[in-house]
Amino acid sequence: MNIVFMGSPDYAVKILDSLNKNFNVVAVFTQPDKPVGRKKILTPTPVKKYAIDNNLEVFTPSTLKNEDLKKFNPDFIVVAAYGLLLPKHILKTAPCINLHASLLPKYRGASPIQSAILNGDKYTGVTSMLMDEGLDTGDILTWDYTEVGNKTSIDLFDELADIASNQIIYTLKNFNKIKPLKQNSLLATYSPKIKKEDGYVDFESALIMDRKYRAFKPWPGIFCEKFKINEMELIDSNSINKKGEIIDILDDGVVVGCNKGKIKLKKIQVPGKKEIDAVSYLNGKRLKVGDNILK
Repeated sequence: MNIVFMGSPDYAVKILDSLNKNFNVVAVFTQPDKPVGRKKILTPTPVKKYAIDNNLEVFTPSTLKNEDLKKFNPDFIVVAAYGLLLPKHILKTAPCINLHASLLPKYRGASPIQSAILNGDKYTGVTSMLMDEGLDTGDILTWDYTEVGNKTSIDLFDELADIASNQIIYTLKNFNKIKPLKQNSLLATYSPKIKKEDGYVDFESALIMDRKYRAFKPWPGIFCEKFKINEMELIDSNSINKKGEIIDILDDGVVVGCNKGKIKLKKIQVPGKKEIDAVSYLNGKRLKVGDNILK
């Protein structure tokens, strides 16, 4: 079975590895190299690194308008967090299957894992979908789910990649037996592309801060006017407090009030400086219980 694979981040690497061990991956498409870090060093995607390491033919077009995939004679085109919509001529080349990290039709779009955490969902999962010209609107082939719990987006990306890497093998081997299920568009929700400013927190709600902290790990992280919060813990989500008030100073962190709930700050980072533990930050500022950490 000949497979053309399209994907870019770490989530897609496990899926590609699974395909490579079970089928004949004839071509890999991924996003072009991008400048990373302060020095803007051109860096390949994790998928491109895997393809090169495993002697797979890899392509990095910025558009698919002029790409002819018929030359690869694919039985399937498998897509996982690729980053480009597939034009009609590619959709007609072979069945195109997308492994979307949500339980469709919930969270179509760019950030389904983060959205599940932000909205306090109990479950999320992976859906194998037969692609059409819409954004994650195609017929459902298979799906699997897992609990969200207190996981971060890093945890869920890793877990859902494992689920997807097994799911795609089942889907391809049983493709002719599976009856596609149309999505109910009335139940559809969308997950937008995440922006850096989404990581801002205002100490109004400890519960929302905790969800943002877990959803935006590792990027964009969460921050307030004074510092970035690199490590924190939810203490409670219901108590009534003064926003930013230092409630307790412990060995492993500083308990700070939100208008609703409390959090424990463990590690913070002032812009332009190195990360420090929150207790050291208080000592440096000569702040004590009862003071406001945001002033």
